[in-house]
Amino acid sequence: MCQLLGMNCNTPTDILFSFEGFHRRGGLTDHHADGWGIAFFEGRGCRLFLDDKPSADSPVAALVRSYPIKSENVIAHIRKATVGPVGLANTHPFLREMWGQYWIFAHNGDLKDYHPAPGRYYRPVGGTDSEAAFCAIMENLRRRWDAPPPLEALWQALLELAGAIRAHGVFNFMLSNGEWLFAHCSTHLHYIVRQAPFATAHLLDEDITVDFAEETTPDDRVAVIATQPLTDNEHWTRIDPGQALLFKDGRALFHA
Repeated sequence: MCQLLGMNCNTPTDILFSFEGFHRRGGLTDHHADGWGIAFFEGRGCRLFLDDKPSADSPVAALVRSYPIKSENVIAHIRKATVGPVGLANTHPFLREMWGQYWIFAHNGDLKDYHPAPGRYYRPVGGTDSEAAFCAIMENLRRRWDAPPPLEALWQALLELAGAIRAHGVFNFMLSNGEWLFAHCSTHLHYIVRQAPFATAHLLDEDITVDFAEETTPDDRVAVIATQPLTDNEHWTRIDPGQALLFKDGRALFHA
């Protein structure tokens, strides 16, 4: 299975510490070596970095590790190919536009007998079940509304769509439009909210420790979501299978 990483904050924050451990799982501390990608929202814009090489030794990953991009919403993915060949067209995260906003999606899992009809507005470029699911979600939302609906209505629609697709197999995924981050668990997903009083954290995949009290202000709040915990001295909350959360400003605004 693939690996997911997400971050949602109440102020622009860099993800260098988490990414330092996460990128090593792409071919070094784990066997997910079929490409990787990361998306950073910055205002209405979005930086998207993709590489079909393993993240552990990717020059693009080296660039990201040395570039403290600050963002309120980040989604990253390390791929272990199950459907579709290795290549940029099949590398997550995927990006689409809707209602004048960029939307980013990444999936961990495998969907069986899942063949949604081609959409009017959204169609896959690559050959993965993941991109097909993303396009199906976007198509459904676009047909329901011509403009962004109230957030609670959107939350309910995403729950409904996630439940229907989950019936086809493992469907862990993250979705963001730059204002919030939706995380859905099918098998494995964990999260932590870091806020004052801040403490130190030590990575699982690399012997690196950071004291967040020296890197933050008392008002900062950062939620980090990952397939598996990234640190070994913090309490991560396991998201139950079938559960979903919507993070906004570094906290879980909705959960079901």
